[in-house]
Amino acid sequence: MQDSPDSSHGFRVGQRVHSSGDSRRIGTVKYVGPVEGYSGTWVGVDWDNGEGKHDGSINGVRYFHAKSERSGSLVRAPNLSQGISLLEALEKRYRSKSTNDEEADEMYVLSTSNNRVSIQLVGKDKIQDKLSRFEELTNASLAYMGVSFPGIPYQINTTVPNMKELDLTGNLLSDWKDVGKICGQLPALQALNLSNNLMSPYKSELPPLESIRILVLNNTGVDWEQVELLRQSLTAIEELHLIGNNISRVLPMSSSFVQGFNSLRLLNLDDNCIAEWDEVMKLSQLRCLEQLYLNKNCLNAILYPDNGQQNELEATSYKPFQNLHCLLLGDNNIGDLVSVDSLNLFPNLVETRLSENPIADSTSGGVPRFVLIARLAKIKVFNGSEVTPRERKDSEIRYVRLVISRLHANAEEIKQHPRFSELKSLYGIEDERPSTGASGPQTIGSGFLSITLKCVGASMGEKQPLTKKLPATATVGKLKFLCESFFKLKSLKLKLFLQEEGSPLPVLLDNHTSSLMDLGIGNESIILVNEES
Repeated sequence: MQDSPDSSHGFRVGQRVHSSGDSRRIGTVKYVGPVEGYSGTWVGVDWDNGEGKHDGSINGVRYFHAKSERSGSLVRAPNLSQGISLLEALEKRYRSKSTNDEEADEMYVLSTSNNRVSIQLVGKDKIQDKLSRFEELTNASLAYMGVSFPGIPYQINTTVPNMKELDLTGNLLSDWKDVGKICGQLPALQALNLSNNLMSPYKSELPPLESIRILVLNNTGVDWEQVELLRQSLTAIEELHLIGNNISRVLPMSSSFVQGFNSLRLLNLDDNCIAEWDEVMKLSQLRCLEQLYLNKNCLNAILYPDNGQQNELEATSYKPFQNLHCLLLGDNNIGDLVSVDSLNLFPNLVETRLSENPIADSTSGGVPRFVLIARLAKIKVFNGSEVTPRERKDSEIRYVRLVISRLHANAEEIKQHPRFSELKSLYGIEDERPSTGASGPQTIGSGFLSITLKCVGASMGEKQPLTKKLPATATVGKLKFLCESFFKLKSLKLKLFLQEEGSPLPVLLDNHTSSLMDLGIGNESIILVNEES
């Protein structure tokens, strides 16, 4: 649109707009009309980034309600843009050759005298020429270009007939009818990204979007009720991304469980507000679901239903989450080992994430990585890194030693370790009895472990290994102090590593408050003494 003082009449409440000079500064029109004490017509905007001047009121007069105290502004029409069509954006992005754009895209280095020296990219002209031939264009990125409507009917299909991937992140789209028109004219379209477009509630019918395989709706305000309505059009959807939409409940349309989505393999619900595991269970009958992302929610427990549980699951032979192999739960509120153990009940789960949960924070009452790996029997990728066969073996052996040391103090604790007997038998580990004093058998709390200390620091000189009897309750911090004394290393800052049999790399002991018992370190363990670099 051509901005002019009279163009304010083209604005409407609920419309998405951006600042004339900045297509990334996007907001929603909340008011159109006069402002007391000022001439002409004004447009009230609630800015997405929260960077305005007030909450919608000026000098005691309220014109609209902004989402925060300083996210609203009253703006003259020439300072706002109502956006452009999809086709205009394509022309601007791939065919525009304005001087300013060329200068912005120019690549250069600085000479010794601080002058710009241009770099000529070999093949750049050929690439640009190919992109400008729209009939050959298969994917396009039109992020933050102010797209607000499709354009002239049927021109999209004739202009870009082979479009397969379209990124419309951060534009001004809000009406699902417009999205339907765009998709309806792109029969080859398989992936569509509508992130950061604030979508209005979907009410009317969309045409069947049979070709769409990947749909990204991050930060669009889409709730699960909208997802259920969209499901009828997304007949072949394989990936659905719903990050940052404040979703707290999963609301199936006609059952206790979400139905349909017969091709859905990946569902991304990161950064939402789901607090109850019952809401997650409503997804358990999605038969093709392989990956479920629930990072940055509010979950405090995981529960896989047991065989005796009476519910709708008994009506089908399909096990909950039958084909799920990846479940990401980072940055939630999970703090109990019962939840960790329940992950073993998922039939095909091999990858999970528990980082930034209380249970995984060993400095605040959680447990270290080796304990979690030992308890998770089938996991092959944990917190984003592969669990190698060697790490699994070392973790399980350390875990068994840890449990044995605690059982001497409290025999009832075995009930809290479902895998203990299995692992103890697997590795043939015998109970490590505590030492006996004059007053009879002592508990592990006052028992001693035989530990071999080896200096490996470059500046430590050649020092003979020492084997010492150390209390099982000795902390890593205390052990560092003892090593300074044993090896006369007062001038050095030390780091300690546990060297485990068969492991190529020693394990850093970095928590000063953890005891040998807490770390699962048993008799005849070897600890390497190094210096901090």
